[in-house]
Amino acid sequence: MVYENEYRTHSCGQLRESDIGKNVRLSGWVENIRDHGGILFIDLRDETGITQIVIKDENMLKNVTRESTVRVCGEVLRRDEETYNPKIETGTVEVSAQTLDILGAAKPNLPFEVVSSKETREDVRLSYRFLDLRNKKVHDNIIFRSQVISYLREKMTSLGFLDMQTPILSASSPEGARDYLIPSRKHHGKFYALPQAPQIFKQLLMVSGFDKYFQVAPCFRDEDARADRTPGEFYQLDLEMAFATQEDVFKVAHEVMYNTFKKFGNKPVSEEFIRLPYETAMLKYGTDKPDLRNPLEIVELSDMFVETDFA
Repeated sequence: MVYENEYRTHSCGQLRESDIGKNVRLSGWVENIRDHGGILFIDLRDETGITQIVIKDENMLKNVTRESTVRVCGEVLRRDEETYNPKIETGTVEVSAQTLDILGAAKPNLPFEVVSSKETREDVRLSYRFLDLRNKKVHDNIIFRSQVISYLREKMTSLGFLDMQTPILSASSPEGARDYLIPSRKHHGKFYALPQAPQIFKQLLMVSGFDKYFQVAPCFRDEDARADRTPGEFYQLDLEMAFATQEDVFKVAHEVMYNTFKKFGNKPVSEEFIRLPYETAMLKYGTDKPDLRNPLEIVELSDMFVETDFA
């Protein structure tokens, strides 16, 4: 017996001219509904793309609103040439709907337009995060994050590192911020702490005989928001090496970071990384993580004012 998915035979971004004449099933979200006088069209969207659906019986769209989840069964047809849409990969075909089932109805009045959700107030976006994540740019950011983390895991594994997981509930190990505390159910009046970093655990792994460790580690820190991290938690690529010098660590970090930015960055990346001693960075830029794109440098002027009467 051949299993057949009851919701779809194809994804919405998959159909091409080679599929013309096939009977297909698609499931996704209704992005737009257009009435062309007797014939209605909907743009059906899933993660892979959009397919235009032709509706000849308006009763099919009863109770269907934008962003409703629907399943459509029908035949793949070639679009009229003057209606080709070169902006989408399925732009030369459409599906003539024979049946349309509502899998999940959406309310008629959405809190914001999905396509412009990034222009909406953040508190509203977070209240309706499931809609915000349907925005293509926001959705693509989540996919991009997944691709980067997958690549980091693949790269670190290829360099001989073990992907490890360390405890989340533990004793406090003070770092640079306040701990998040979790009350213990069994030990009244005592608390667990969420780790600000897996520092203690990774060092424990090293002295236990694990040669190379890495982890895409969550760090829980009770601190204010910063440009490079969200309040409460962020993730970092954490690594540790046994019997290694500073140069060994630099070599691994260089290979991983260079190749990651080369693969995913949108600008050329220099293979040579500038090495900036801490003392130099503090004297020259006033910070241990200067933005070298900014040409502003601190210049020592004390000698020029040695003989001045200015206090």
